[in-house]
Amino acid sequence: MATSTLHFVVDNPQQFKQQLLAWASKFNTVVYLDSNQYPNDRYAAYECLLAVANNPDKVIATANNLQKNSFEQLQQFHEQNPGWIFGFLGYDLKNETENLQSVNFDGILLPDMFFFVPEIVVCLPKNSFAATIILPEKTDTATGCHIVDEIKKTQPLQVTETPQTPFSLQPRMSRFEYLHCVQQLQQHIAGGDVYEVNLCREWYASDAIIDPPATFARLNALAEAPFSAYVRCNNHYLLCASPERFLKKQSDVLISQPIKGTMRRNPHNPTLDLQLKQTLYNNPKERAENVMIVDLVRNDLTRSAQLGTIQVPEIFGVYSFKTVHHLISTITARIKPGIHWSQAIKNAFPMGSMTGAPKVMAMQLIEQYENTRRGLFSGSVGYITPDGNFDFNVVIRSLLYHAGNRYLSLQVGGAITYSSVPEQEYEECLLKAQTALGALGLTDLQ
Repeated sequence: MATSTLHFVVDNPQQFKQQLLAWASKFNTVVYLDSNQYPNDRYAAYECLLAVANNPDKVIATANNLQKNSFEQLQQFHEQNPGWIFGFLGYDLKNETENLQSVNFDGILLPDMFFFVPEIVVCLPKNSFAATIILPEKTDTATGCHIVDEIKKTQPLQVTETPQTPFSLQPRMSRFEYLHCVQQLQQHIAGGDVYEVNLCREWYASDAIIDPPATFARLNALAEAPFSAYVRCNNHYLLCASPERFLKKQSDVLISQPIKGTMRRNPHNPTLDLQLKQTLYNNPKERAENVMIVDLVRNDLTRSAQLGTIQVPEIFGVYSFKTVHHLISTITARIKPGIHWSQAIKNAFPMGSMTGAPKVMAMQLIEQYENTRRGLFSGSVGYITPDGNFDFNVVIRSLLYHAGNRYLSLQVGGAITYSSVPEQEYEECLLKAQTALGALGLTDLQ
């Protein structure tokens, strides 16, 4: 699809991103992706990307798709609209990749898959002051300049204001129930059903009123995560501060970077913080979890990779974020000739770090023991370029909000293994929820 492009200079990238986010509030369909100047992502192409439209006429959305062909529809959609497309893949597309089902409660009610052709795309490359705006074909230069000028004159979102939050978050799964579920899953592990299962739980408010762009701005400032995303789909919102990449295609190379292993930070004491980092690196439980997920991702990529090209250039990398350290490994492969990029995504979806191993049995146990439909949580948000490259995150450390029914959802979880200590897994959930709570102006969870 032909487009018009205009290049312009950004004086202050951080301020410009805040202006972009504020300017985007005039659109009802938005995907904003922010790398937050994270220095340790050697595969990042963009500092930020914004895609917007009002009531876009070129949209693909599927929910409870009985034909089980959402990924094939995505391929056709891009072939019919061979430009930039943006959107998301919900976790429950697992029911298409495997013979599974989802029957748990869903308060957010997003489609399982949603992509759209934007009216306007704004790109700011990594470590650059030179931005690009992409507009529909035959858009005159004056119109493009007017949009750029409008963005630059927009008042940036204020991230320092303390939100007024007259609600609390309630657990859909009590502490006792969560600890019991961990113990039950350990019995499955002892019985040989699985090696590892990612168990998540939800906190929610059923009558919450929030300002989604401002809440995301606070969340983003608190986390500064490299795969942050703000998504608006009419009255549905995702506010995401993810540190994790699901899958990227760069020319003929596939890149996956699963996280398994978490340790709190002590930013006020560098010596203790370094000790915590080393403790994470040397923790046998965390390393075992990471190895299992690396093996699972290698297996997923085998279905799309040229023989002999799967590599693990980094294992047990310790990556530091504002509030936590994580163990991250990197797996790469060269895609087979004849394998379409949409098939490569399908072959790896959903991501192993949010399921467990073996993958199908882990997903069956997730459905059995969790009591909330995951929806977009532990799904993925990203973009596909005109030439079929893509980059998708893992939707974690996120808030989901349905402005129509005022339902607010926060889901967190972690990997359960035989050596897990249930109380420690519970505390890890609370640690992972802290940044989202701070963005809401809340201090603790029940």
